[in-house]
Amino acid sequence: HLPLAKQRPVNPAVAPVSAREAPALSGRVIVVDDNRDAADTLAMALRQHGAVVQTTYCAKDALGVLTPESDVAVIADLGMPELDGFELARRIRANSSNARVRLIALSGWGQLEDRARAQAAGFDAHFTKPADIEALVAILSARPTSQRQDPGSHRH
Repeated sequence: HLPLAKQRPVNPAVAPVSAREAPALSGRVIVVDDNRDAADTLAMALRQHGAVVQTTYCAKDALGVLTPESDVAVIADLGMPELDGFELARRIRANSSNARVRLIALSGWGQLEDRARAQAAGFDAHFTKPADIEALVAILSARPTSQRQDPGSHRH
């Protein structure tokens, strides 16, 4: 038998802000990862922040669901079979109707060389797994800019 923890009354003045109380994300987010558990978990976390999320488990499927929109972000793993995240980014960037798509790399690959390759392929930001959800939401909440994020700026 394990003892039950005693519950303390929550003081609303010092209670942490929940994801539901945080500003909601706008636009659509496409999560692309061949690891279904990782993709589904990230999608669930982003939905808790108000995002409209679509999940695909391969890069080719992501290309199929990407439509020209003014406010869409693609969060993609780099190491996927058949078509990796680098090639996915290059193909998205090659289509001028995708100029405003925000591309975020989310990968276990976090060396400087990986970050530089991601930036060269067209990613706007790079996060290493496991991602800091709050930092990821902050990037998604920020207005898109014409300047991509420094590939070393997010080491989460």
